[in-house]
Amino acid sequence: MKFRLATVAWSVIYLLLLLTLLTPLKIITVFLLIVPGAVLFSSLHFKGFLIHVIPALLILALLDVYSLLPAIYFLIPSILMGRVYKRGGSSFHALMTGMGVILAELLVVLLVATYSFGFDLSQYLRDQAEITANIVQQILSANPTFSGTNWTAEDTQRLGTMLIGKVPYVLIVTSFLLAVITHALVRPALSSLDVPVRKMKPAREWRLPRALIWYYLLAIVIGWIADSSDSSWIQMVSISMLPLIHACFIIQTIGFIYFWTHSRKMSPVIALLLSLVVLVFQPLRIIGIIDLAFPLREAITRSKK
Repeated sequence: MKFRLATVAWSVIYLLLLLTLLTPLKIITVFLLIVPGAVLFSSLHFKGFLIHVIPALLILALLDVYSLLPAIYFLIPSILMGRVYKRGGSSFHALMTGMGVILAELLVVLLVATYSFGFDLSQYLRDQAEITANIVQQILSANPTFSGTNWTAEDTQRLGTMLIGKVPYVLIVTSFLLAVITHALVRPALSSLDVPVRKMKPAREWRLPRALIWYYLLAIVIGWIADSSDSSWIQMVSISMLPLIHACFIIQTIGFIYFWTHSRKMSPVIALLLSLVVLVFQPLRIIGIIDLAFPLREAITRSKK
């Protein structure tokens, strides 16, 4: 009975969070919307999950049918992260799944906006840079202290280029933040429902799928296509994929460093310092690429024997 009442309570929480999509509170609550769906999917059979979720979605649709789009948007990572928890997957796997799905959805939204509504993100950011430049110029002109300072067209162009270049990192950080918040709240919630959730693996066991090498090659090919394409969406996919994959290689490199220092019985402080070096000098991610492509860890283990 306790379990059943708890899942009903989570469905009520889900409904309340969905209703905030109709209010200004959605700026905050969007960071929590994945949580109830992930908890319900992990703790119930699929039929029970639908029984808890569909009424909340119907109530939202009756109030504002267009709000169903963001509701479904956040329900997809809920289901996929919940699937990882239900199957006993690691916390790291759940985090990477959530981050990857959210990032993919963001790119799909950009695709739909670009080809269905003619939205050009690059041009939009350049326009925003121009608006910002005009405001800055007015401030400089009105203040005698800055009378000798001029904002040039080249400054505006550099600002626009900088904004466009920051988009991939904003997408990646947003996806990661949503996944981390979700996991941080789902894990104790599932524990209270007596649903086991595996702890995060120690850093020395961090290993990403070898298929990441093929994704890296695909990202390079997409980059070549983007260089000769006028499609802002293709360009956005190109500049988003590589930083994400590079981040994965950095994670793999840090995992290898912890594995190597552990196998040599070195202090964890050394592993931490070396990891900080990798974060600062990111070209060192090539170690992670080699670790993925070749059995480096197995070779280290065999050499010790």
